[in-house]
Amino acid sequence: MDALVSYDVDGSIATISMDDGKVNVLSLRMLEELNAALDRAESDRAIVILRGREGVFSAGFDLAVLRAGGSDAATMLASGFEFAYRVLSFPTPVVISCTGHAIAMGVFLLLSGDYRVGVAGASHKITANEVAIGMTLPHSAIEICRQRLNPAHFNRAVILAEIFSPDAAVGAGFLDTVVPAADMPAAARAAAELLATLDPGAHTATKLRARHATLSALRAAIERDDAQFQAQL
Repeated sequence: MDALVSYDVDGSIATISMDDGKVNVLSLRMLEELNAALDRAESDRAIVILRGREGVFSAGFDLAVLRAGGSDAATMLASGFEFAYRVLSFPTPVVISCTGHAIAMGVFLLLSGDYRVGVAGASHKITANEVAIGMTLPHSAIEICRQRLNPAHFNRAVILAEIFSPDAAVGAGFLDTVVPAADMPAAARAAAELLATLDPGAHTATKLRARHATLSALRAAIERDDAQFQAQL
């Protein structure tokens, strides 16, 4: 069985690439491989570039599993937000290379990175689309959106399921910058190299201090979501 996630380390920078050949669904297997890759990056003390495949970063959870309910859906939901929590609190900087569409859990993962580069001028969708497809956003998703989106865009993104282009996503707070598709690898690498100049201890301590309220709220939200999901089993 081919791997869904690859890991490549070059100097102090580790590139973690998701590629399931389709839309990078965050299945249990994908999440397991992502966590294993972060384990390696943490062991290597590497700055991380997390990227998708051409045209798509991630379209989110496996909807077939999620809508079927049961223990697999509960485990997938909890695992996805636990992974976002890990990215938000990761000891080294995490650059997200948003190579295309970022939808639902893909957007929440995007919002968990330290610096986020997207593809400019493309027709890619950046959206938390749950409300549009008949799903109530998990408490965890709302907390992740709240900590990063600009207030004027938070309601539009979360309650109205607005679809943002990559260029508009910068103003909303989904992305920090956009570059032409051909420049994406170099731009992500340049961002990681710049972050590698930070003092590691100061970066980790400041990140945890700055995100203390967010991480506390997210931890409570993960537990609340899991309790509600378990009650429906």
